This record gives sequence, structure tokens and C-alpha cells, in this order.
Amino acid sequence: MKRPAKPVATDRSFVVALARGLEVLRAFHPNDGLLGNQEIAARTKLPKPTISRLTYTLTKLGYLTQVPRFEKYQLAPAAMALGYAALANLGVRHLSESFREELMRGTGGAVAVGGRDRLSMIYFGQSRTGAVGVQLDVGSRVPIATTAMGRAYLWALQPEERAALLRELREHYGSRWPKIRDGIERSGEMVERHGFTLSVGEWQNDVHAAGVALKLNDGTGPYAFNCGAPAFRFTEDRLRSDIGPRLVAMVRNIELALGGAAPHSQKQEIKKSRPGGKVARVVEGIR
Repeated sequence: MKRPAKPVATDRSFVVALARGLEVLRAFHPNDGLLGNQEIAARTKLPKPTISRLTYTLTKLGYLTQVPRFEKYQLAPAAMALGYAALANLGVRHLSESFREELMRGTGGAVAVGGRDRLSMIYFGQSRTGAVGVQLDVGSRVPIATTAMGRAYLWALQPEERAALLRELREHYGSRWPKIRDGIERSGEMVERHGFTLSVGEWQNDVHAAGVALKLNDGTGPYAFNCGAPAFRFTEDRLRSDIGPRLVAMVRNIELALGGAAPHSQKQEIKKSRPGGKVARVVEGIR
């Protein structure tokens, strides 16, 4: 879910109570189990009395289940039904499955597809074997700024959308931003040259991955795919010479199968640039 385009205080169509209720549901992460009002309040930054009213209401509506013994809550089937309905409507998830499985078998890596959730990418399709060692699944979140999937998504955005996201990332990372910004800049230059991005130990020291964006002509997305594995399996040389090009070919085939790609005007702009040129200036503008 992207942030509202307008500040809440000036958007008269924005329903604050609804937004707060959804924030409570978002507070539950995969493998969390039970959460109490105090934990939910800490995650949502909302007052505990407000959380108490919201959890009561969501329980009455069937979106939360209360476990009185522990005075905590868990997501109820009604909430999970929303997620499954969303997954069912993502055609790219279903159509890409056979492509992802083929690439997984051919490379030995985990192959996933995801979309943006604020400053993260959320997996909605994943193909991996138990031997891969990258323990992520559907519903997992990875940061946009330091992962191959996130960087591929970022450079597939229209310039004004990318600039807005970069400003959010700068604010979020604070003193860590200069180093992260340099990695984002390098990823833009990689898209220019090769059509894919890399994350070589920048998210997790022992995980290497390549990423490629997908944008369709129906106005949805962009989405992004990655192919990753432990560093000893996917060296940087192999990512550049083998994994990245295979991932690009896979995503282009998926675009064709889904009815073609949208015009990538931002990619055309990038292709005209050179290292230290357009790509660098885009990131320079939010330093």
C-alpha cells in the first residue's frame, strides 16, 4: 500500500478511523502469533486507549480473534480472506509461476515476485527449494533501498514517483542515507547497462541477488522479480554474467505472456545517460 498522495490533514476525503483500523491489521507480521494492545500500540504509534477500541471493534467484525487467556489477539479468518482475495487477483503471480520454477531449477536460487508496501517490497509469489537457504516466503517484506528487488522497482518508476520515494527513503535512513544512496545510484547505472540490479551483501551479508522490474500496459505495477541465494552460491561474477541476464530474459517473457510491457519512458531516459550523468543527477537531487 502506497502512502496517500495528499497529507491527511488537508485531505477531506481521508477517513482517519478507517486508516487507524487498517494500521492495526498491518501490525501483525508473518510468524508473529499473538499481539497485545501494548505491542500493537508500539508498532502503530497510536495511543493504547485508541488501540483498545480498535481491537474491540475489529474483533466484533471478525477480523481479529481474542485469546482471553493471554489478553492478546491474532488475525481471524476474515482478515486472512482479504489477503487471499488480493493474491487471487494478481494475475502476474499465477502466470509467472512456471517461469519462476524453471529459473529456480536452472540456477539453484530462490525466485520471487513482489510489489511495493511503503518502504518495503512484499513477496506475493515465491519459488524455492529447501536447499536454497534464503528463508523468505509469501508475505515476507524486504527493504526497497538495499535489495535487488527493491532497487529494480525504484528504477522502474516514473521520475516524479521515484523522486518522492527517494525523499521518503532519505528521511527514513537519516545518517545512513549517503551510503545507501550510493548503492541506489550504482543500481541505476546497472539498469542502464544491463537491465538488472544487484544487491551483493548490502541487505544481508550472506545473501546475493539480482533484480528485474516488470511493468505492464494495463497500468498495474510496477512489480519486481529477484533471484537470490547464499553468497557462496551466487558470486558477484555469476550474478553479472549468468543470473542477471537469465532473470531479464524471464521477465521479458512474462511481459509478453501478460500482453506486453508498458512503454518504459524512464528507461529510455536512462539509456541516454552515462555514469555520473542522468542517473547520478537523479539521486543528487535528493541529497
